[in-house]
Amino acid sequence: MAPADFVHHERVRFGDLDAKRHLNNVVFLRYFESARIALIRELVPEHDPAGPDREGFGFIFAECQIVYRAPVYFDEEIAVRCFIGEVRRSAFEIRFAMHVEERLAAEGHGWLVGYDYAAQRSARLPEELRERLERAARSRAESGQRSAMIDP
Repeated sequence: MAPADFVHHERVRFGDLDAKRHLNNVVFLRYFESARIALIRELVPEHDPAGPDREGFGFIFAECQIVYRAPVYFDEEIAVRCFIGEVRRSAFEIRFAMHVEERLAAEGHGWLVGYDYAAQRSARLPEELRERLERAARSRAESGQRSAMIDP
């Protein structure tokens, strides 16, 4: 089981910069994606982020909100702290904050929807998966962890 807050690290590469020589806004989403996939792999080791399982179930990334707080520059190390937020019948939220040392660079959330690839439509989260996600969300709430993230 992943800790209540999961932290993924990225180092800003030259190719991640925009014309103003700071981290391109699109790359923030890529870093969040890497952290989100790492968190899900920790919580659900059998999940294949590149495709559906044998029964055709997988996830669709349905929504993302990013609030940019500060620029990030070449060769800085970003810590992407993320955790499971709200869990619903067919979807769950991952909340995140990106820091460079103490500087908050961005924060936000994304929603993943259960998806039946064979039927090409949304699907309920399998019960065992939903329970794992709810435990992770509860674990964070019970630990009393607070961060600079946007609260729902």
